[in-house]
Amino acid sequence: MASEGEDPDLALLEGVGRGEQAAVRRLLDARLPRILALARRLLADPYEAQDVAQETFLRAWKQAPSWRPGQARFDTWLHRVALNLCRDRLRRRRETIMAQPPEVADLAPDGEGALLGVQIGGRIEAALAALPERQREAIVLCHHQGLGNKEAAALLGVSVETLESLLGRGRRALRAALADLMEAVR
Repeated sequence: MASEGEDPDLALLEGVGRGEQAAVRRLLDARLPRILALARRLLADPYEAQDVAQETFLRAWKQAPSWRPGQARFDTWLHRVALNLCRDRLRRRRETIMAQPPEVADLAPDGEGALLGVQIGGRIEAALAALPERQREAIVLCHHQGLGNKEAAALLGVSVETLESLLGRGRRALRAALADLMEAVR
């Protein structure tokens, strides 16, 4: 077990650097779900999220042999790479953002309930996507990725106070955008 200051991924990363397939599998099992979740939430496109995750881990494999512990934990570095790749993709597609997500055919027997869930999920995703980039990133990193404020602030390159301000503004904007849904639930 890693001590508090030690990087828990260091032994796996060393194994990856030596080309050990078991270390590659364990590192992917441990980190891929979180990186995919981050990319899915920021991009709202599962295929682009998979591309970002793949590129993130390709960069990790290239970095593994020369990784030097101490500056950042590997998981933090991995999140930063994924976050930057998502930002690049979002910049490239700003001109083609759709006002509404495309409709999805529901083949489930209880189509009405599932459709309502999809609609609510779509509203939440749209409200999240409508937030300014930094607020959206702060919300996703802290609430969806489960990162602490200190780690999320470091990833975004801001102070903890600035992160808390971004979170507060983002939460208020989401509450306002989804007020009718919140009223319907009460």
